[in-house]
Amino acid sequence: MIAFITRRLVTSFFVLLAATMVIYGLTALAGDPLADLRELPGPDRDRRMADRSERMNLDLPLPIRYLNWLGNLFRGDLGVNRDGQDVAVLLGEALSATLQLVVAATVLAVVIGVIAGIISALRQYSAFDYSVTLAAFVCFSLPLFWVAVMLKQYIAIEFNDWLRDPVISPTVIGVVALVGGLIWAALAVGDRRLRLGMFAAGAAATAVTLALLSATRWFADPGIGLVVLAVLAGGTAIGLTTLISGLQYRGPLYAALAAAGIGVLMSEILSPVLADPGWLEIFGLAILTVAVCAGLGYGLGGVLRRQAITAAVLTGLITGGLIFLDRMLRAFAAYSERVRGRPISTIGSRTPNFTGDFWQTNLDAAGHLLLPTMALILISLATYTRYSRSSMLEVMNLDYVRTARAKGLPERTVVTKHAFRNGMIPVTTLMAVDFAAVIGGAIVTENVFGWQGMGSMFLKGLEQVDPAPVMAFFIVSGTAIVVFNMLADIVYAYLDPRIRLS
Repeated sequence: MIAFITRRLVTSFFVLLAATMVIYGLTALAGDPLADLRELPGPDRDRRMADRSERMNLDLPLPIRYLNWLGNLFRGDLGVNRDGQDVAVLLGEALSATLQLVVAATVLAVVIGVIAGIISALRQYSAFDYSVTLAAFVCFSLPLFWVAVMLKQYIAIEFNDWLRDPVISPTVIGVVALVGGLIWAALAVGDRRLRLGMFAAGAAATAVTLALLSATRWFADPGIGLVVLAVLAGGTAIGLTTLISGLQYRGPLYAALAAAGIGVLMSEILSPVLADPGWLEIFGLAILTVAVCAGLGYGLGGVLRRQAITAAVLTGLITGGLIFLDRMLRAFAAYSERVRGRPISTIGSRTPNFTGDFWQTNLDAAGHLLLPTMALILISLATYTRYSRSSMLEVMNLDYVRTARAKGLPERTVVTKHAFRNGMIPVTTLMAVDFAAVIGGAIVTENVFGWQGMGSMFLKGLEQVDPAPVMAFFIVSGTAIVVFNMLADIVYAYLDPRIRLS
């Protein structure tokens, strides 16, 4: 593997080197970097033109300028833009904004899309499969700029107005209950009578839940609460155990339930610590959670100790995530009052001059992230859903999967340990390309929502015929493409033992 990585890195270095030469030349020849100064009146024009020419080395031939830039790059200096600003500082700010914007959206799109695609493949031609296929094609057809504008109109503007008096009308309750019933019916496996029963139960449960939330004005001062937290943590423990080891073995189930119970209990014991923590405390608690849950899995797992550790650790982390969400929701009322009842923002990455405790500052970040994240998820979700569905359908019909079933292995084992790994190989390729691409920024989304990220820096550099920020963008995005493609090749060997990196 070391030889493979070394060979790939050497080859990629020379490819990037040749690409930088092309990109630098195309950017420098794209226009006149002094065009805006030539239109200025008065004697100050000549002085400013001379300053910019000296700063950008415009008096030197293009090959010499490129070699100067390359030499500075090898010394760790990205140079300055045409206005004299340090490009390294601009790159750090832009990369931070872009990572905030696209990483969460891409991860959620991958997780939700892969899960929906796998379930759709396992239940081919069912109501759920048809529903997912329809939703995927609709989302794939939507223009990103249009989705972003609609989200700003109906989620930010109208939802923010509704939060002033969060009462759900009977009409809305009826429509949402109908949609909820259809979702429950699509998830049901059985004959028409069973699906009708699930539709009625889902619609009734949705209607009752919305009516209670409206009557208690939950949206004005939200929170999960200890009882609901315990129910969700317990359900997570049972669901993960069913997926990982099955419920016929009690060791993993006991370990997962113990992890959920301890997590709910510690949420109350550690209440003073969680009142206003820092990210260092949050990461420390996460590491402690992993250690404690691993110990629970080891002690209670019995013969399925490895599966018990996995189930307990995942349950503990998800329970911790629910506690984190609960604490953020508790701070919502105070935060909403401080931002004048507009918690969902339509522009920028943060509220100017906003200060608050840990939970309020994170709510502010979440409010700015919500709409662009939703826009990116809706567009990306369809691709992952269709790829994972088609890949799983292909794998499920192969000989080794039929052999696994013929040996008497449980269907859960056949799907998770045999089909899933090989089915993820095409999706891994797509993930590598997407993760590398999002490092370069989401240009349309950044423009619509006013984010000053990598895409905005790249466009501004092109418009101003300024090679320094354009090359900084290219170095980061090009390196990301090389690294993520190499990681994809390594993951191939893990997913399919028949693949050898040599």
